[in-house]
Amino acid sequence: MRSEVVRLFQTLPHPCGYFDERTAQNLVIDPAAPQLPQIYDAAMQRGYRRAGGHVYYPQCQGCRACVACRVPVARFRPDRSQRRCLARNADLAVRIAPAAYTDEYFALYQRYLHARHRDGGMDDARPDDFARFLYTVWSPTRFIEFRRGDHLLGLAVTDFCPSGLSAVYTFFDPDETARGLGTFAILSQIRLAHERGLPHVYLGFWIEGHPKMHYKARYRPLEVLRDGGWHEL
Repeated sequence: MRSEVVRLFQTLPHPCGYFDERTAQNLVIDPAAPQLPQIYDAAMQRGYRRAGGHVYYPQCQGCRACVACRVPVARFRPDRSQRRCLARNADLAVRIAPAAYTDEYFALYQRYLHARHRDGGMDDARPDDFARFLYTVWSPTRFIEFRRGDHLLGLAVTDFCPSGLSAVYTFFDPDETARGLGTFAILSQIRLAHERGLPHVYLGFWIEGHPKMHYKARYRPLEVLRDGGWHEL
């Protein structure tokens, strides 16, 4: 039987999103590979990440700061701050919806980007950017909504895979910062994974000491991918 070959591409150097003085490169699994939907979960277990239709892994010259991380669901216990966050948001309804464009989703997405990423290149997003970045025709993506009554306060873009949930992106009402909706989204994903018997929630990449990534270390225990295996941080 002929073995299947999947091609890997390396991107050209581009500005790093985390360190101003550095450039970044990614390894990308061939986005046209017909078996991509079948190998996505295995790639995720090896540290790959999805953005739109691209499944990639950082492969930067002279830098290995980005480390894949995940929460082992069965052993996770929320700390005091996380329990307070759950209590603050106990009035919200959590609903799983299909991954699709709606005017309501896009309006919240735009508000979030304008508040959090102004002049960062994302704040002029158009409707086709919304779909191109968050989901694709083959991805096992669902939108986890957080609503107070009929009002949408937040949305967690989540891939539902056999080895766990992958937290792809979260955006929320910038006027509701006191709720800690980013934290609540991760706690909700951990809860949903537990309810479905899924072993992990993948949180993307952790960078030791980086202010944008420090929050991920608060979800304990946290496993990181180093030296070819997953190890507790």
